[in-house]
Amino acid sequence: MSKSQFKNQNAAAIFGVLLTVLSVICLNSAVCADAQIGACYGTLGNNLPSPTELLALCNKHNIQRIRIYNPNPSILEALNRNPNISVIVGVPNEEIQGIANNPALAKSWIQNHILKYRNVNFRYIAVGNEISPLDGASSSIAPSVAPAMQNIHNALSETTLGRKVKVSTALSMGVLAKSYPPSAGEFISAPTFISPIVQFLAKTNGPFLINVYPYFAYTSDTTNIRLDYALFTSNSAVVTDGGYQYRSLFDAMVDAVHAALEKAGGANVEVVVTESGWPSAGGTATTVKNAQIYNSNLIKSVKNGTPKKPGKEIETYVFDLIDENQKSPELEKHWGIFLANKHPKYPLSFI
Repeated sequence: MSKSQFKNQNAAAIFGVLLTVLSVICLNSAVCADAQIGACYGTLGNNLPSPTELLALCNKHNIQRIRIYNPNPSILEALNRNPNISVIVGVPNEEIQGIANNPALAKSWIQNHILKYRNVNFRYIAVGNEISPLDGASSSIAPSVAPAMQNIHNALSETTLGRKVKVSTALSMGVLAKSYPPSAGEFISAPTFISPIVQFLAKTNGPFLINVYPYFAYTSDTTNIRLDYALFTSNSAVVTDGGYQYRSLFDAMVDAVHAALEKAGGANVEVVVTESGWPSAGGTATTVKNAQIYNSNLIKSVKNGTPKKPGKEIETYVFDLIDENQKSPELEKHWGIFLANKHPKYPLSFI
């Protein structure tokens, strides 16, 4: 063997060792590419670990993205020390009308809750959660959502984060007038609500944030919706829609949103699932086993996209990070993947 051949073979061997080491690092830490699976961080409990402890738990279990529902100072301060974890932060529903009517309030909100935390890895700002013109509790707020989004966006655009952080609003599946079959997906008729939101997102390249719960769809019609279809465990197609076949209710629901966006002029708007999960107690089909089955399959499934958009990974947030014992009714207390003592409720991999 010549010296040059020996050098080439030796270099190749060293390169192979480096690739192996890097692969191990990727499998066992958050050093490599950011997985698109996160978790929602609810705080309605009187026995919850501190934000520092919960973020340490996230790091330990490779949860690199979280969603919080308001600019909680304690959580944001903890995130300021953990810039490897990105966050969706919510503008509380009760603040939306003021922000919509007063651009100065939007600037103040960005200054006090975003710019104050220089090291936080902000991903999106969600202006409100599950507001709908059909919901009596939030119907009066609905016309203010798009203007508030615009004012927050304008305030953000005046900062260095203007191109990095996207502005949107998190909606429920209730904004769809039709969802079956998926290709028939269509938004409710709400010209002052849905249309301006979709137009804004198309213009700013922002994501459409949607909370998707096959659990509630299943429990609302257990006669016609099979449990295996809701849990991702069907071995064959349950719904055939043209050229698309659906083995999971989650995929069908997400593709109904895709279809609705296309009809509303948002064909290129990305769908991000900001909540999805399965409770472990408190209601129909609520067991620890079913919660584990659903969330494990959810994490695997969203990496592959949907029948309508195969191979397009869906950024998704599992609800909930930890059980919240102050919620009601009883069902709402049991969505956590961790118990209040920080022990996992069941094995679940975010890799």
